[in-house]
Amino acid sequence: MNDDRLLLAQLEDKATQAEDRYMITSGDFLDSHQRKLAEDFARSRSFGVRVSFYGGYEDAERCLPVFLPEYASSEDLPELLRVIRVSVPKGGRRLTHRDYLGSVLSLGIDREVTGDILVRDETSELGPGADIIVEAGIADFICMNYAKAGHTYLTTEILPVTELHIGEIRTTSCHDTVASLRLDSIVASAFRMSRAKAAEAIHRGLVSVNSMEALKPDQPLQEKDKVVLRGKGRMILSEIGGNSRKDRIRVTYTMFR
Repeated sequence: MNDDRLLLAQLEDKATQAEDRYMITSGDFLDSHQRKLAEDFARSRSFGVRVSFYGGYEDAERCLPVFLPEYASSEDLPELLRVIRVSVPKGGRRLTHRDYLGSVLSLGIDREVTGDILVRDETSELGPGADIIVEAGIADFICMNYAKAGHTYLTTEILPVTELHIGEIRTTSCHDTVASLRLDSIVASAFRMSRAKAAEAIHRGLVSVNSMEALKPDQPLQEKDKVVLRGKGRMILSEIGGNSRKDRIRVTYTMFR
């Protein structure tokens, strides 16, 4: 059974449990490709439960699929997650998202039980470190065993996900002209790459639009669409203007750093 079929079987099982036992059930964290499969699955089935996707905060890229009986509400969702707050001692090496992820996975846990990793730098009011969103059941194990990233020693504590520190969101506004509003054209322009490289990234499943995997380079975009290029960042197509003298379309992006 391939990975996609296995995921669908797991979702079927969780949905059936929620319906038969009248209880909240959830799967592991999903990436954008898996989330699209899960949403298509939810639309194609008729269950006596509601399906929600929850990652701890509004713009989370990785989310749990949650099956909710009638009595359950969105207020129950935070109990499914915890935050591992990681702090780097003063003078420690600056760590990246890759450093935190690699060192957590080195504990022998699966990526599927960890959500987004929000990295803090020296300017943060909490100091350098990261907030790592994890499934509640694995939080104690990580906190007890996670003491080092690279050659840097860390301190950790477990917090409710409601205390997640998102930090200051830094944005810049960029202007450009594009030949069309196709996804590959917009990705190439916004992330400063060739159109061929943009199309390759799309085919590899590295691009999502409005939290949904996008696999077609010719997918048209509209104002306010949010585009994420995994490993490069995210942006919003904030404005579509008129045409230039060379008949190219003026666009404005809001880039998130």
